[in-house]
Amino acid sequence: MSTSTTASVSTHILDTSVGRPAEGVAVHLAARSGREADWQALGGSATDADGRCKDLPALPEGTTHVRLAFDIETYFAKKQAAAQQDAPALRDSENGRPVFFPEVTIAFAVVPGEHYHVPLLLNPFGYSVYRGS
Repeated sequence: MSTSTTASVSTHILDTSVGRPAEGVAVHLAARSGREADWQALGGSATDADGRCKDLPALPEGTTHVRLAFDIETYFAKKQAAAQQDAPALRDSENGRPVFFPEVTIAFAVVPGEHYHVPLLLNPFGYSVYRGS
């Protein structure tokens, strides 16, 4: 939750290739105080069954920039493995294909007292992000 001296961040991911939330995506949060400052890793979480990260770490006072890094490669690898178990005929057509976006990293500016909800719309060959509410 944001205070008058800090901002807060939340996110969720929708896998548009299946029209469902993306469960189990690792999300890492970093922050810095100023454009020239070094990024400080704050920790991370993973999306729940609703595609949401409800327990991202709080931002430190003085944060001006936030970076969310989403581990897309692991998510699609798990999804592909599950699909192969359910449909063995898919094994040959999907085997060995690399993930096009192994990671999605979003950096954005924040101001104290504001909440930033940053949804990620994801599919195997593209993504979109925006400031939600």
